[in-house]
Amino acid sequence: MENIDMKPIQWFPGHMAKTRRVIASNLKLVDAVAEVIDARVPMGSRNPEIDSLTAGKPRILLMNKCDLADQNATSIWINYFRNRGISAIPVDCKSGKGLNKLMPTLTNDVLRELMEKRSKNHMTGMPVRLMVLGIPNVGKSSLINRLAGSKRAEVGDRPGVTRTKQWVKIENSNAELLDMPGVLWHKFDDQSVALKLAFTGAIKDDILDTETLAMKLLLFLAEKYPDSLTTRYKIEISGQETGLELLEKVGRKRGMIISGGEVNTERASITVLDEFRGGKLGRITLELPEKRG
Repeated sequence: MENIDMKPIQWFPGHMAKTRRVIASNLKLVDAVAEVIDARVPMGSRNPEIDSLTAGKPRILLMNKCDLADQNATSIWINYFRNRGISAIPVDCKSGKGLNKLMPTLTNDVLRELMEKRSKNHMTGMPVRLMVLGIPNVGKSSLINRLAGSKRAEVGDRPGVTRTKQWVKIENSNAELLDMPGVLWHKFDDQSVALKLAFTGAIKDDILDTETLAMKLLLFLAEKYPDSLTTRYKIEISGQETGLELLEKVGRKRGMIISGGEVNTERASITVLDEFRGGKLGRITLELPEKRG
């Protein structure tokens, strides 16, 4: 992939440090942790600090936005997590797809020992309590609203919408969710992970160079999913183009021309990023277990 210089991506709002403390202090109130991740970036969208913050608590992964991810890649990731003793379910929190597997997987697998103990002690009426965690913009609020059967959490297409914790009862079940604000980490050791999160919108666009970001995304797609570009934008790809050349091809095809016949690359960048995030470029996964770079 072409080497395009880009300022290192870092984003750690002040409320994030407080969120980590709140997580640690509320763990004793829950039976398990439901970690929401982005199915397009399954490992990169997992905050590495969550493992240590929630050590000892049973865990289930909800691979959200599975409708936007490559189905074959999702299957590979599910097996990857399963082989490491972690239950993972592909879901689409907006439509509710896959969420019917959440409670059965929890009671029959993740929390099986706890449920057997409660049954033996005639405590089956106790609610199952889950802490919902995940980085910003992975779909936690959409999950809460879908499971609650009503709008209980604010939903937005930008990171940092959920700011405070809240308890929500899961509709038609004996379970409660503790929704927590999204947690990013203070430093990205791997900038390729930060870049993929930026592609998906998990990092605020207003701190990024969107034109450089779009060029990097186009180079990735030209290498891994060239059909997504030729189908959507009706452009020819030789595999030798620079990121700027790809961006200009998209802009010209969409008629984004300014005075002098030049392409409005800023406008083209916004279009490419918006259409990728909206699934208009097809089902795409940005990383696989065997090679995350």
